[in-house]
Amino acid sequence: MDYYSSQITNLIEELSKLPGIGSKSAQRLAFHIINMPAEQVNRLSSAITEAKSNIQYCRECCTLTDRELCPICSSEKRDHSTIMVVENTRDLAAYEKTGRYDGVYHVLHGAISPMLGIGPKDIRLTELMQRLQGDVKEVIIATNSSLEGETTAMYISKLVKPTGIKVSRIASGVPVGGDLEYIDEVTLLRAGGAHRTITVELRN
Repeated sequence: MDYYSSQITNLIEELSKLPGIGSKSAQRLAFHIINMPAEQVNRLSSAITEAKSNIQYCRECCTLTDRELCPICSSEKRDHSTIMVVENTRDLAAYEKTGRYDGVYHVLHGAISPMLGIGPKDIRLTELMQRLQGDVKEVIIATNSSLEGETTAMYISKLVKPTGIKVSRIASGVPVGGDLEYIDEVTLLRAGGAHRTITVELRN
């Protein structure tokens, strides 16, 4: 039995497809949107449509941006010789909130996961290796402390080590299985402060 009209039901169904949104949350959001002023709904709709149409990958670091180069890569104040490798744009944002890192980033958009059929070619590793042909002195691996994140970190270290570039791994303060985007700034600061003394060794 349908409790709502077809259009309300359709809106609830579409909202429930968003990550972290269950049926009850979808209902609350749907009725909130319906009760919003028309102008506000139009702004929301336009923001979604424009973001989908205009967002692209940064030419350097592969993060999501609406420009050819993201604000971080285009900044002359950043240390372009130090690259922090993260899994996604949300992790980049988490580190930026600490205000203590002045290097640049590289966003992989995923992590190696044989269980899910995600291999090295499915993430932005080729672009990372191309960047290392420039004047890069250190690569800081800041993938999550999950099995996939650790697997990715070891794979990257084996790729980078032969180039002679220093490879570091954040470790202290980041719990096993924790996602960077959900970790508070203080914990990230401790982890970031420790990365220069905790170096991933290449093992055969």
